[in-house]
Amino acid sequence: MFINEAYAAAQPIAEAGSMSTTFIQLGLILLIFYFFLIRPQQRKIKEHADMVQALKVGDNVLTNGGIYGTISKVEDNAILLEIASGVVIKVDRMSVGGVILPENKKSADKKAERMLEKSENKSKKSNKTTRK
Repeated sequence: MFINEAYAAAQPIAEAGSMSTTFIQLGLILLIFYFFLIRPQQRKIKEHADMVQALKVGDNVLTNGGIYGTISKVEDNAILLEIASGVVIKVDRMSVGGVILPENKKSADKKAERMLEKSENKSKKSNKTTRK
C-alpha cells in the first residue's frame, strides 16, 4: 500500500565537466563581454572626453539636455553658451553632447522649426477642442 523505496532514474548521473573546462568557458564569456560591451563603451567615453577638451569659442553645440547654442566663453570646467541673442547660460563642459558642424546646423535649425510648428499646431488643435 505504501511505497517503501523510491528509485531515482535508471540512468546514472552524468559527471560534470572538469574544472578546467568550466574556467575556459567562463573565460570565453568574459572575453566576449569585453569585446562587445566594455571596449566600445570605453572608446565612446574617450571620444567624448576628446571632443569636450577640443571645445572652443564660436563652436555650435548641442547639450545633453537638448539645448542648441554657441560657445561664447570657455572656462576650466564650464562653458558659457549663448542660446539666443543676449541670453547666455553657464553649463558644465561634460554636458555637451556634440558639436554641430556648419552643414548640419542648417538641417538642425530646420528640424527645430518643424518641431516648433508641430507643437504650435497641436496646441491650437487642443485649444479648439476645449473651447467647444
